[in-house]
Amino acid sequence: MRAVVIREHGGLEKLTLEANYRNPQPGPSDVIVRVRACALNYHDVFTRKGMPGIKIPFPLIMGIDASGDIEAVGSAVTGLHPGDRVLVDPIDRVGRGFMGETFDGGLAELVRVPAHMCIPLDPAIGYAEAAALPTAYGTAHRMVLERGKLRAGETILILGASGGVGTCCVQLARRAGARVVACASSKEKLDRLRALGADVAINYATVDWVAECHRLFGRARTSRRDEGGIDVVVNFTGGETWTKALRVLRRDGRMLTCGATAGYDPPEDIRFIWTFELNIVGSNGWARTDVLALLAMVKDGSLTPVLHPERFPLERTGDAMRLLDERGVFGKVIVAP
Repeated sequence: MRAVVIREHGGLEKLTLEANYRNPQPGPSDVIVRVRACALNYHDVFTRKGMPGIKIPFPLIMGIDASGDIEAVGSAVTGLHPGDRVLVDPIDRVGRGFMGETFDGGLAELVRVPAHMCIPLDPAIGYAEAAALPTAYGTAHRMVLERGKLRAGETILILGASGGVGTCCVQLARRAGARVVACASSKEKLDRLRALGADVAINYATVDWVAECHRLFGRARTSRRDEGGIDVVVNFTGGETWTKALRVLRRDGRMLTCGATAGYDPPEDIRFIWTFELNIVGSNGWARTDVLALLAMVKDGSLTPVLHPERFPLERTGDAMRLLDERGVFGKVIVAP
């Protein structure tokens, strides 16, 4: 089969398209899925470059999120059959593995996964739309609704709003009845975020977004009178945005975090946390229930996954990954083997 393989950490040059890579063989409890769509994530970039404390089994096929058709089933598999459409939930919650990181993923024509990782995919949902859901949209759903408990009427600021997690946060927040403030780095991205439902769009490349938030929404005070600020901030960038984000929250506001794409050890100023009684709410990944809830939203039309307009064949995986490296993506990038 054809597969994109890495044999060591490094840059885009470490991605190798191998035309005759070994075909996966199912164990008794496995299925083989013919991949129709694989959605890329920033986690794929981190896997390629190497992450402290995480050992990768080389050679490895990356690609966390995949959907497709079952090609073959193991002898002990029940309830799934060749030809069934499925979405793979990439976390192996039984064997404690992670597709595309601890075992081979979806950047290939075929992938082997334990049968319990497969979710039946309704014919009304496209392969690409389904593949967009687990990592980015599942993470957003858990962070904003389950952990963050966003309520109608609240104001939410979403940093890095143009990526997969961010665009889903915009849609889920709008769906929940919140006032949505989206930050991105270009007019084109901001226009698209407004079309998704953002009420306010801030270009952090041209304005001081902290000052702009203070101008629009006021700021927290040491006195409970003359209250201002933002109810909820979504910050999965970290880095230099971390302490700045604390400054725009209202008293008793909530900072939601599920990652740190710009750095996990930022300078901190905990005075803001105790002075304004702020809440730091962590959210780690997603549960199967988050994915099922999202699939139901897509099916009933209340949520439409945002996909980067260009689809990439397997041989152009490097071009697709470059969009993530260079922060040039809006929505989810799809590779279609």
